[in-house]
Amino acid sequence: MTSLRTRERLIQRLRDQGVTNMRVLDVMLNTPRHIFLDEALSHRAYEDTALPIGHGQTISQPYIVARMTEVLLGAAGGNLQKVLEVGTGSGYQTSVLAQLVPQVYSVERIKPLQDKARDRLRQLGLRNVQMRHADGGFGWPEAGPYDGIISTAAPQAIPDELLKQLAPGGVLVIPVGGREQQLHLVIRDGESDKFVTRVLEPVKFVPFLSGTAR
Repeated sequence: MTSLRTRERLIQRLRDQGVTNMRVLDVMLNTPRHIFLDEALSHRAYEDTALPIGHGQTISQPYIVARMTEVLLGAAGGNLQKVLEVGTGSGYQTSVLAQLVPQVYSVERIKPLQDKARDRLRQLGLRNVQMRHADGGFGWPEAGPYDGIISTAAPQAIPDELLKQLAPGGVLVIPVGGREQQLHLVIRDGESDKFVTRVLEPVKFVPFLSGTAR
């Protein structure tokens, strides 16, 4: 179930759902999603579905990973040098970003998940990711500002701290809401320093929680 043919079927499903960025599709094809799951679920790795990773968290549906990454790259217009990820989780989205962006900073509130993700990224030889165990709502201000920020959990409202850490022209991709969530794209206008927001599509993510856990 981890064969190239199985992965190619997944990529075709992503294309059928409207993902067109060839760089994103190529990275998704060549990233072994099964290593980000416990062995008992690895046979389902190339289904287009979210799956549990423990601690009440999930590995995102491949379509959502591809879609959010494509939106981030497209809206930034090729200016992505440094990206902040809020919610490392399994490390799958992190690994996709790390193959497309020179510098990735990733914050995770649950220490055991972060430790597993670090091991997986090391296994893949991805060395351009910095990790921090912290409350994601505060971002990682010391390493900012960022050309892009991506959140893998849904707050009720967009945290001001994340907006402050966007560079001029920077892009934030984040799900927002409670039981009903929408994916938002926020761009910081480089000239007026205002934020332009677009609502993209309905999504379903785990809630954005404060504090940390070990």
